[in-house]
Amino acid sequence: MKHKNILAISGSLRQHSYNSAALQALSYLAPAQINIRIYSQMDQLPLFNPDLEDQPIPALQNLRNALSGADALIIASPEYAHGISGPMKNTLDWLVSGEEFVNMPVMLVNTSPRATHAQASLREVITTMSGNIIESACVAIPLLGSELDCQGIIDQPQIAAALRHALDKLYCELKELD
Repeated sequence: MKHKNILAISGSLRQHSYNSAALQALSYLAPAQINIRIYSQMDQLPLFNPDLEDQPIPALQNLRNALSGADALIIASPEYAHGISGPMKNTLDWLVSGEEFVNMPVMLVNTSPRATHAQASLREVITTMSGNIIESACVAIPLLGSELDCQGIIDQPQIAAALRHALDKLYCELKELD
């Protein structure tokens, strides 16, 4: 089986974020042919300003390099005030003018199934940016209020199975795109 590199981005800056924990769990649950790298410098991106696009911003360069080397992207983002988190939107805004995101296969992870507004908004932004949302790989897992961390998610058979299933769907889609 061909090895696939996947970049994962959590839309939360919280230390004990369910979204970050879900991505960490996915990286542990991934089969050997899938390498998941979690982008961890979102808090180092300045507020989006097109005037700064030609400036050396290490966190942005790392993001663009990681995305250009990725076969797919996984996004897990919370909902704040019926929308995408500010840090997540800022991160996506920094990618608008680049070619790295165009036709990028995207898997969405929703850690609060009742958070439908942010998911709809995220879908709109990704589609506008010419990303390719892989519907069969999108997953909603009920973590809100669960107090589960990465290991707790891995230890929950139904949640771990849902994450593995979504990742399998993404991998199958990536094989078809080859």
